[in-house]
Amino acid sequence: MDLNSVILTASGSVGFFKLLNCGLSRLPAPESAHRNPWKWRNISTSLVHSLITGVWAVLCFYLHPQMAEDLIATHSLFSHALVSVSIGYFIYDFLDMIHNQKLSQSWELLFHHVVVITCFGMSVVTCQYVGFAVVALLVEINSIFLHLRQVLRMAGLGKTTPYRLNSIVNLGTYVVFRISTLAWMTRWLVLNREHVPLLSYTIGSMGLAIVTAMNIVLFYRLLRSDFLLPAREARKEKEA
Repeated sequence: MDLNSVILTASGSVGFFKLLNCGLSRLPAPESAHRNPWKWRNISTSLVHSLITGVWAVLCFYLHPQMAEDLIATHSLFSHALVSVSIGYFIYDFLDMIHNQKLSQSWELLFHHVVVITCFGMSVVTCQYVGFAVVALLVEINSIFLHLRQVLRMAGLGKTTPYRLNSIVNLGTYVVFRISTLAWMTRWLVLNREHVPLLSYTIGSMGLAIVTAMNIVLFYRLLRSDFLLPAREARKEKEA
């Protein structure tokens, strides 16, 4: 894909997710979500993105397995389009949060999006490290359950069996597809240091360090909210 195709694909992606968000506003939502309808639509839109890109990322390696052997120069049009579509989503979500949420509430995600847009943008423009970007998008498999968790909570189903099952799957996929993937990417970058230009290596290292730190903090929050605190409350009820 040339630069014009990248811009067109990313712009089309921005438009698609904007239309999806508008469409969700016309659908019925749980009564408990009426307190914050923007957040309901935002999370639901993010869930759709994760479903699309998570499956798409797996298909990229299934249909083009040689990309796994060379994450720098080898890629398919299918994988290049995936990264371009994801750039469009992150641009859309960045603008959506800027317009609808206070900076104090969203700065972490905004910063995350800037890092991702920068790294993915370099990848699709230079046609290098597209495979590396697709590996990064494998984390979206976990994001499916991460967003579903928020949807269930907003729907008032935070104490139901489906929520508890999703919490277990969410934590498991978090370790496999998020923490392990980020650890593997860091290891790959270090081992291939001599093949990566200094600028790309610096930006990639900084981006991975920031995203990894944010994900470790999020993992602790999830563990505390869904497992540690409920277990503590259950013990107090037994003692009472």
